[in-house]
Amino acid sequence: MASAELFEDPFDPTEYVERLAWRTPGGGTKGGAQGFNPRLLYDEFVAHINELKILDARIQQKAEKLDVALEKESRLHKDRLMELQKKNQEAFGQFQALDDRINYVATKVVHLGDQLEGVNTPRAHAAEAHQLMQYFDEFLTGKLTSEVLTNQYRVREAAEIVHKLHLIAQELPYDRFSEVKGRIVSKYHQIEEELIDEFKEAHRNGEVKKMQELASTLSLFTGYQHCIDAFIDENIKNAFYNKNDIFNEILDLCTKVSKIIAEVFSSPEQVMGKLLSKIYQSKLKDQVEKKLSESRTTDPEKYLQNLYTLYSKTVELSQKLSQFKLGSDSNFITKLTNGIFKSYLDSYIDVEIKFLKDKAMMISQRFYDSKDHVKKPVAAVSSLKAVIADKSRGHITFGMSSNVPENTSGETYLSQELAINLLQETKMAFARCRVLSSSSVLSNNSVQIFNLLVEYLCDQHIGYAIELCLQGIPTAECKAEPNLYFFDVSQQTNIIFHLFEKQFSDTLLPLISSSSRYGECIQRKKQIREQMEVKLDSGIDRCLQAAIGWMKTIFKTEQKKNDYSTDKPPERQCTQACNTVCAYFNRIMDYIRKSLDGNNVEAVLAEYGKRFHRLLFEHFQLFRFSFMGGMMAICDINEYRKCAEKLCVPFVTNLFESLHSLCNLLVVAPENLRQVCTGEQLSNLDRTVLHSFIQLRSDYRSAKLDKLFAN
Repeated sequence: MASAELFEDPFDPTEYVERLAWRTPGGGTKGGAQGFNPRLLYDEFVAHINELKILDARIQQKAEKLDVALEKESRLHKDRLMELQKKNQEAFGQFQALDDRINYVATKVVHLGDQLEGVNTPRAHAAEAHQLMQYFDEFLTGKLTSEVLTNQYRVREAAEIVHKLHLIAQELPYDRFSEVKGRIVSKYHQIEEELIDEFKEAHRNGEVKKMQELASTLSLFTGYQHCIDAFIDENIKNAFYNKNDIFNEILDLCTKVSKIIAEVFSSPEQVMGKLLSKIYQSKLKDQVEKKLSESRTTDPEKYLQNLYTLYSKTVELSQKLSQFKLGSDSNFITKLTNGIFKSYLDSYIDVEIKFLKDKAMMISQRFYDSKDHVKKPVAAVSSLKAVIADKSRGHITFGMSSNVPENTSGETYLSQELAINLLQETKMAFARCRVLSSSSVLSNNSVQIFNLLVEYLCDQHIGYAIELCLQGIPTAECKAEPNLYFFDVSQQTNIIFHLFEKQFSDTLLPLISSSSRYGECIQRKKQIREQMEVKLDSGIDRCLQAAIGWMKTIFKTEQKKNDYSTDKPPERQCTQACNTVCAYFNRIMDYIRKSLDGNNVEAVLAEYGKRFHRLLFEHFQLFRFSFMGGMMAICDINEYRKCAEKLCVPFVTNLFESLHSLCNLLVVAPENLRQVCTGEQLSNLDRTVLHSFIQLRSDYRSAKLDKLFAN
């Protein structure tokens, strides 16, 4: 039998029908295809539909009953709501009436109060005036009989009376009332002193409430500032024990005292400002002067470090103290700080530059002393234009001087340790400059430090080493294997200059980025880099000349004339001269790779390979080749080509492929020469080049090979 619970949410009609079919015998798939009986399933569906109709009728009846009950309950609720609304309107009317009555009574009370005050105020003033006249009469007679004026425990009450009498006495003529005025003033100062002593005692006992009352009373007196001074002196007196931690002690004291000041004094900003002024101008200033005076003339480095530390901590302290209310002057603490450090900050950069110069000279001298070297003047090209002009003529004489001997020891006179020490010193100087220089002079001071670094690192160290080592590069016609340590100079210069550029970008540029000196420094660094690159390029060029010159010397001494003119079959894979040259070539190639980096390696290796090719081309022009000699030449060329391939420069590899093809012309049968010359490998070469190699054959005349180039 179907029930309403079967249709509760969520209801899926498809699932419901499937479940009904599965429960019906013959309607599912339990018995396979043979067990399916559509008639049974149809009858079950019809019966279930009838049950659903009956269930629908029952649910409809129940819904109608609920609708009737709901309508009845809604009618009752509406009647109740109208009744409550009516009562609310009645209550609101009563409330308005009561409010009008209260306002009427209040108006009468205020009017009555004004009338009473009008009667009572003159009476109170008259009574007060009468009382003051009695007190004045006591001062006039010189005999104080009132308890309020004689009892030491009622000094605060007496203070108010004496204050009023003091104001009255100031209006009296001096000639007639000089004595009474003197007595009142004397009592005035006596009470003032007693109140201040009582205030100090309350402060020592930590009685904040009593201090507040006394401060309020003293505010009527001219000596109120003495009360503030006394409060400040009492707090400072025993506050500072550790001179090395005075900054934290100041902050702790101000944090502690600020709460008391806010409770005791009516103008806490004024008192807090006076407290800080007293601390800065006495305790902190004394500490700064003592610490800086100890090293100002004897130890500039310690002086600068102390100045940097003290000023940084003071600025940090000032920032923390700015949380306290110090009046309307937002620069109050800044002015206090400047009052302490102004004389030191004004002369800071002069001390910094002098110290850096002395330090740089000491670091440099220590390095040259360790090398047992005395710096000597070196002849240098006067300008970058002169270097480029000299280089464009193809004959580089940069830095050459006949009176300076060659450096054969291989010493570069460059030191990464020296560079790091100089950079570290200037890095600390830049850090001090950033803190100790005002915004108006920060860029100028930074540029002064930068110029000093350029002078001692770039000019006097790197520039001097390059100039000195340029003079030590052998000429191309050297008689002994050249010491090409200039490649080490290039490597070390590159490393040091990278360190210099990193400091330039990381440390200097942030200090001058918003000033007019930014472009000037960028241009200066670019000029220094270009000058060094030109000098290094000149040195590397001369090193390559020396290396090629030494290979030429090897050929002159080790290459025999009969190496390429013999008719005997080759006994070795290559000639002795080829072995020696290849070994030297590989050694220089490895040296270049170790010393240079980036695109410089490829550029120098390409130039090295090109010059090596030119050397071999010219070298082979000096011989006459037999057939067997040509075979030996091809064997040598194969070795040279292997060396060239190690350069990993496609352009150079192609040059040696062409040279190998030219050497093949030395062994090709005469009748095949024309075909070979017009082949793919040699077709792009000039006919004069082909002719020059064919002329090297020993059978050139006998085989009448000149006819090949007759047309």
